[in-house]
Amino acid sequence: MVRIGNLSYHLPQGFLYKSISLFIDRRDKIGLTGKNGVGKSTLLGLISKQITPTEGTVVVEKGVSIGYLTQDIEIRKDISARAYIEQSNVEVTSIQKRLDFVNNELTTRTDYESEAYSELIQEVTELNERLTILDAHSIAEKIEQVLKGLGFKLNEFDNLIGSFSGGWQMRIELAKLLVNNPDVLLIDEPTNHLDIVSIQWLENYLKNFKGGLVLISHDKRFLDNVTNRTVEIANQRLYDYKCNYSKYLVLHAEEMERAMAAKKNQEKEIKRTEDLINKYRAKANKAAFAQSLIKKLDKVERIEIDTIERSGFNVKFTLDNPSGKRVLDIQNLSKTYGDKQIFSGLEVLLSRGEKIALLGPNGVGKSTLIKCVTGDIPFEGNIEFGHNVSIGYFAQDSAEKLDGNATVFDTIDAIAKGEKRKDIRAILGAFLFSGEDADKYVKVLSGGERTRLAICKLLFEDFNLLIMDEPTNHLDIQSKEILKDALKNYEGTLLLVSHDRDFLDGLSNKIWEIHPDNVKTHYFGVNEFLERFNEMDIVAENDKPKIKEKPKSDYQASKEEKSRIKKLENRIKKAEREIETCETELALKTKELEELGYQENESYTNLVNELNMIKEKLDQEMLVWEESAEELESLKSKSS
Repeated sequence: MVRIGNLSYHLPQGFLYKSISLFIDRRDKIGLTGKNGVGKSTLLGLISKQITPTEGTVVVEKGVSIGYLTQDIEIRKDISARAYIEQSNVEVTSIQKRLDFVNNELTTRTDYESEAYSELIQEVTELNERLTILDAHSIAEKIEQVLKGLGFKLNEFDNLIGSFSGGWQMRIELAKLLVNNPDVLLIDEPTNHLDIVSIQWLENYLKNFKGGLVLISHDKRFLDNVTNRTVEIANQRLYDYKCNYSKYLVLHAEEMERAMAAKKNQEKEIKRTEDLINKYRAKANKAAFAQSLIKKLDKVERIEIDTIERSGFNVKFTLDNPSGKRVLDIQNLSKTYGDKQIFSGLEVLLSRGEKIALLGPNGVGKSTLIKCVTGDIPFEGNIEFGHNVSIGYFAQDSAEKLDGNATVFDTIDAIAKGEKRKDIRAILGAFLFSGEDADKYVKVLSGGERTRLAICKLLFEDFNLLIMDEPTNHLDIQSKEILKDALKNYEGTLLLVSHDRDFLDGLSNKIWEIHPDNVKTHYFGVNEFLERFNEMDIVAENDKPKIKEKPKSDYQASKEEKSRIKKLENRIKKAEREIETCETELALKTKELEELGYQENESYTNLVNELNMIKEKLDQEMLVWEESAEELESLKSKSS
């Protein structure tokens, strides 16, 4: 359907690619990968003919339609989401307008026997047949299906596009493409703006898409599940394999191994031939033999290895000053924007060493909760930090806040202190800023490069609680692997928002699932979370099926039961906080007593008394916790 022939594209800093060729056929699902800055988005622009190549051709077969989702969309703001998609198919809109006109003519004209009237009847038939071919009669149903799948509530379909955030506007543009069902679909980083549920929905949709697909994504699992072909851009050329990304990595590594072995054997043979030439070229009776060897050597086609750098680097978030056992205590937290309540009465406890993945659909308040914790926005309720807690924070806009007029090196040099200063070049290299890249100005960096630099800055800061809001957006696969390894080895406490399933897998040891009125804690990983909870478990409350109301006679009892359950849950949380505090104090006093040693004096006696009082309080709180937990379990089993 689409053929690229001997294409080259040149920028002021040099060629992105030279003499590349590619054919996209129906049902090809191509994952387009490569490091940030190699020209993935540019290639989509060339295929869609929004960019003109320096050399070569892009040929699209006659009648083939192309849908293209860029990262920088331009979209109308003064129209509803539903109407925008309905009007987006130019051919359908034109036919329907003509059909309305013709039908009106047929009802108002009286020349029933005329040839012109017969032609109008024939035209109606033809127009309806064309609408059937275009599947226009089911477009309303399809719009609803796609918008719901991408996370929109039914009551939002007719909201003006301008009332949605940039990420949701991107979803509307994606919905428009999916509804129009082009022959070739070009999509640039769609998962950056989707939550886990929507990502899974889109994944299934694209699996069943009948046309050709070229997909840029740094989500390894998404690529593996959707694509059947991988094209990686590196070294100004394309590496094309008919398999998904993970299989491609294995096949490419095997091919490189074979090529390296062949090159080694060739170099050995060349060296042997050169030694013979040097040995015989000075001898008159062997000169002809030497000349024949030289000619033979000139004809040898040297094996070149096109290496794609995948070397990993060991980077580490240092932990010089550990926090106390209790890191963060959120009590009765509420947040509203105007008349809209984001969440109310949230209560949750974060302990030292925990690595929490904060999950939930977009709009439920994950980033808002983080901004409350970091003090970026006002809130109602109470947020308490434990002993010696210091925060490192990566926000979604951290990359944009970097000074564009500073170089990459200067950005880190300005904050590096002490012994860490000698590691600046090494750590920049670990984040793929090696050699001249370290001297680039921030303003010329791509989105992914800026994100890498913003994360790199955190390595030079001192903290024991790391909070990260969507750090993997715009990162390439290799950069994500480097970051994931660093976070897995981080000994502090981590609170992380991400919708990248492969990134979260094996990284978090707990999940906080945020709802408008509570935070549910799950003691398992993201894969099990997705297996246990289908879409209905984590969509917004308005989309849940209506629960049959209990008889009015049971209403009062039910209300009192819920109130009792809530009180018991609060009592258990309070007891847990007190138990942690007592355990911390007990450890400190025990250490103090050990260092003091046995003495018959007032200080020793007072310390022993304090220790006994703490133990007594700990026993009381343990008893409260046990009794409350037992009663809560009993109440919940009755209500279920």
